[in-house]
Amino acid sequence: MSLHNRYPAISDLKLRARKRIPHFVWEYLDSATGSEITQARNRSKFDDILLSPSILHGEFTPDLTTTFLGRDYPMPVGIAPVGMSGLIWPGAEQMLARTGAEQGIPYTISTVATQTPEDVAGNIGNQGWFQIYPPRDAEIRGDMLNRAKDSGFHTLVMTVDVPVASRRERQTRGGLQQPPRLTPRLAIQAAQCPAWLAGISKTGMPRMKLMDSYADQKTALPSNQHVGYLLRTSPDWSYVDKLRAQWDGPLIVKGVSLPDDAAALQARGVDALWISNHAGRQFDGGPATIEQLPLVRAATTLPLIMDSGIEGGLDVIRALALGADFVMLGRAFHYGLGALGEPGAAHVLDILRQDMIANMGQLGTRSISDLKGRLR
Repeated sequence: MSLHNRYPAISDLKLRARKRIPHFVWEYLDSATGSEITQARNRSKFDDILLSPSILHGEFTPDLTTTFLGRDYPMPVGIAPVGMSGLIWPGAEQMLARTGAEQGIPYTISTVATQTPEDVAGNIGNQGWFQIYPPRDAEIRGDMLNRAKDSGFHTLVMTVDVPVASRRERQTRGGLQQPPRLTPRLAIQAAQCPAWLAGISKTGMPRMKLMDSYADQKTALPSNQHVGYLLRTSPDWSYVDKLRAQWDGPLIVKGVSLPDDAAALQARGVDALWISNHAGRQFDGGPATIEQLPLVRAATTLPLIMDSGIEGGLDVIRALALGADFVMLGRAFHYGLGALGEPGAAHVLDILRQDMIANMGQLGTRSISDLKGRLR
């Protein structure tokens, strides 16, 4: 039986992953902050976006290829950074890097991944993006950038929407600490997930290896904080200028939601903007990312990425119709890993691809560019 017969949607992978990942890890992956209203709004606002099917276009296969920041991609989808990927599924960073390289899409490693840029350098092909939480110390910042560049990461993503630690109440109740350790309570949960536990027994309990290389952490922290908070700062506008001056490749700013900020960042010479509310994990009183997308689109001519709330190819189409040039997913790829291991990540892309082709056929749109403005 094919994977598409057993798991035709990302929601199917999510259900299977929940059974194979320990509860405390699931709470880390799937939770947001507060009452999780923003997380729910991210999803519900997608359902409000309607597109009208169009008829009598004859036979055609939609072309999903696109160009973004001077590079060609088979579809306008990439792998977003997720902290502690190797906790969610052992070996996740290498698996996702290989998937990106094999499928020809960007893979973004997080500053707070469980592997360093050097660890995954052999797997990224030419698809490596490096996400940075801005370090306070200029020497550390420079060293991180050099390590990312030397490891083959060609695009830098500066995350700006985490000025302070969020509360993430579900995650806290789950019992996870940083760095992770198996307390008796968590060990019982892990024992109920033998595939995950077998992987962890080979890799060891994950740590934020890049951050650890700059800080000697002696004490445990609550799950909503980690060693990165000891090193990073809440950046200001001048920090963008410093990063722009230090990085000679494409620079993307992630966490944009206001039109005025978009215009100001364009004036500072960044190459693209990433509209995001951190999937509802930082602030529970804001609008959905998809609501802000057309507002930001009207304020800038820069290429736009968006994330948050995407559950299938139709959502990708909706985002493109509202002005996005590229879409990134984080949780979905980890649902795939949790459900099926490494093949699950490629299956997520296949689900998105087939869903986009089916829905673009209904809309009569032959290419990605035909989707712009195709609202009801």
